[in-house]
Amino acid sequence: MRIEDTDQTRSKQEYLDEILDSMKWLGLPWDEFYKQSDRFDIYRKYAQQLLEEGKAFKDGEAVVLKILQKQIKIYDLIRDEIVIDTKEIKDQVLMKSDGSPTYSFACVVDDALMEISCVIRGEDHISNTPKQIMIYEALGFKPPKFAHLPLILDDERARLSKRAGAVAVTDYRRQGFLSPAIVNYLMLLGWAPGNNQEIISLESAIKKFSIKKVNKAGAAFSMDKLIWLNGQYMKQMNTDDLTALLMPFLQEKGYLSADFDRQRLKSIVNLYKGRISTLTDFLAWTDFIFLDEIKISEEDQHKYLKENKSQEFKLLSQRLFASSSFDAATVEKIFRELVAEMGVKASDLVHPIRVALTGKSIGPGLFDTMAVLGKDKTVARLKNFQFQ
Repeated sequence: MRIEDTDQTRSKQEYLDEILDSMKWLGLPWDEFYKQSDRFDIYRKYAQQLLEEGKAFKDGEAVVLKILQKQIKIYDLIRDEIVIDTKEIKDQVLMKSDGSPTYSFACVVDDALMEISCVIRGEDHISNTPKQIMIYEALGFKPPKFAHLPLILDDERARLSKRAGAVAVTDYRRQGFLSPAIVNYLMLLGWAPGNNQEIISLESAIKKFSIKKVNKAGAAFSMDKLIWLNGQYMKQMNTDDLTALLMPFLQEKGYLSADFDRQRLKSIVNLYKGRISTLTDFLAWTDFIFLDEIKISEEDQHKYLKENKSQEFKLLSQRLFASSSFDAATVEKIFRELVAEMGVKASDLVHPIRVALTGKSIGPGLFDTMAVLGKDKTVARLKNFQFQ
């Protein structure tokens, strides 16, 4: 892990903390750690060497490399051969007048000293590569191999913007995405494991990956695809693990009391895990369980609660209140006995009851929903519901 923080005005501790925390969350640990801001003496030493060898000159306090006129051939592992004439390159600043190194110089020195064998980066850095090759040659270092990845594009094949997904990893984390799903999706942008495989672990990808199989064309970032993939990971999780991930989101919303029933929470998670694509989806689907009051849209009010069902609601609430148990099977039995006695269609009551209890027109089975809502809230909402 190398932090390239030579630009002191743009480098802040909070940015570094966010990068390191995000890498750990993604499951991408490191065994060595460097900050370029701690290595300025090393860069000055090599700049001085170039001055003494006559390969660089002083321009005020800055150190500048003399660019020799020649053709540079770079064999890119993705794009094959790239040929650049150095007459298109001006002399390169190595050390700025404030004593800090330029990006290209610091990276060349570090790559050489850290024995970096292959530099893999975005195609927007292709223009930097010949400049760095010249610095390698001036210092007598063997250049590494280079591979320039295609840029990630939006759905309209334009460069990815913040609006279309180019945001920090922490933003996806706050939105309720899972780290394995993020890693999985990013790996598939410009590379594929074959056989139309879309769900792949990092460990499996490492075994199958080849830099030569990376596409030359830019890959389109699709938020819909990421959401779908995240949903697949959530469906595969066991309920205990998913509940643990959801708890911080629920606590932040104030939905969990200090003495909350974890087993009940697991039953709620189990009921909704097949319907959610992100952790925050769960909050939207289940808020009616944790809130004392719910909101019903005018559209649903008009569509499902236009007819007065107060008598049916009242009778059902009384029978549910009198029941000693409140599981889904018991609730369904009470409901079906009541509609049979009253001579009404079950379908005429299911949607009005669902909307009155949850504020939503869709969801899991009504009786499972009533069971996770709990006896007290179910009875109270049916009993106190006011038809307009």
